[in-house]
Amino acid sequence: MSLKESDLKKDPACTINSLGNYLWSDPPDENKWADCVHCGMCLESCPTYEQTGQEQHSPRGRVHLIKSVAEGKLEVNEAFADPVFACLDCRACTTACPADVDVGGLIEEARGQIRQAMPLTGWKGVVSKFFLQGVFPNQDRLHLLGSLLKFYQKSGLQKVVRKTRLIHIMPEHLVEMEAILPEVKQPVRKKYKHADVIKAKGETKRTVALLTGCIMDVMFSDINEATINVLTRNGNDVVIPQNQTCCGALHVHAGDREMGRKLAKQNIEAFKDAEKVIVNAAGCGCMLKEYPELFREDPEWRKKAEEFSAKVEDISKYLHDTDFEKPKAEIKTRITYHDACHLAHGQGIREEPRNILRSIPGVEIVHMPNADRCCGSAGIYNITNPEMAGAILESKMKNVPEDVEIISMGNPGCMLQMAMGVLKYGRNQRIVHTVQLLDWAYQKEDSLKEGKG
Repeated sequence: MSLKESDLKKDPACTINSLGNYLWSDPPDENKWADCVHCGMCLESCPTYEQTGQEQHSPRGRVHLIKSVAEGKLEVNEAFADPVFACLDCRACTTACPADVDVGGLIEEARGQIRQAMPLTGWKGVVSKFFLQGVFPNQDRLHLLGSLLKFYQKSGLQKVVRKTRLIHIMPEHLVEMEAILPEVKQPVRKKYKHADVIKAKGETKRTVALLTGCIMDVMFSDINEATINVLTRNGNDVVIPQNQTCCGALHVHAGDREMGRKLAKQNIEAFKDAEKVIVNAAGCGCMLKEYPELFREDPEWRKKAEEFSAKVEDISKYLHDTDFEKPKAEIKTRITYHDACHLAHGQGIREEPRNILRSIPGVEIVHMPNADRCCGSAGIYNITNPEMAGAILESKMKNVPEDVEIISMGNPGCMLQMAMGVLKYGRNQRIVHTVQLLDWAYQKEDSLKEGKG
């Protein structure tokens, strides 16, 4: 059922908006669709259109639907919600679009309207509220979750659950995800909780602040550790603000823009003294850069968000632009590189991580066809839309060269999804973050020096 204007009038807390059938504040920005001429250049770039061949599951089809609601031709209902939430928000269509139509921004704004008009109910509503509002923004609860996962992995319970096949009480896509969970280690925010600054190794050239992330620091703390090692190796003092929080990407993707704004405000304040904010997760970095979009109707916070987003830099671009130290030790391996959507399409970062890989002696980079094609992760899309995510992953794995040992990338969600692809399709490649490879090269160089001494 759609939400009628009469329903809104019963609730004085609701803001009636005059943009067609978008009845809430913060509706889709009509300037974003104004340049779309429905030329179809976006069609081949869209993973969901590739799978379905249906116009409503194409970028131009979704833009048409969003515009039609604004013109009062359609209502905010299930028929509208389905294609909007089936979008991966991968931004490939904007890259392909001659007019740079911001389809991703429109999708997120439309989802905000849908979730205000049609809130999740039942078990979906409970689970969504528990994780998005109760866990991800709360550091203590995240660390507790990490401790429970670590106990599950280390105590032998994981082996029992797998051996007795108890794991198969879960849906198959969650069973596959459990099989590729990385080993949980100590979060860097815990490790450096009492450190005002992590000093550079040698002369201090710059001071940077690090976004540790929510899931990133629980599931991939080794990547955060590698990031710190590489930054300090290159003359950076590293600060980890303890009052930082989740970037809000998952919330905005899910249509909870109000929670997204709340988290954005906390991060803007947490990093207000930073000259540069370093991010090693493509999805988080893209979200931080798009904070101003959340405050279109709030000039004061929009200005703060613009100042903040100008300081945000992906680790690969930052290292590349500050002339990082080229490693001398050889790591002899064949690597292919996967472009995370929110790094390549969202931030326009493509060559910088590849140049880092090329700088490591012994590394041979093997070209991956359609390297910037979405893997199907898309935040938690592989959980909420497992069938479509699985089909997109299958298409992606067909492009992964078989004669490589490592698949490198710059986003944790992609790492999990690609690891699932490696397992599911009988591959033997290792999934590695780009900054980890650079860190390993530095470590090997140091070990060789110590051996010579």
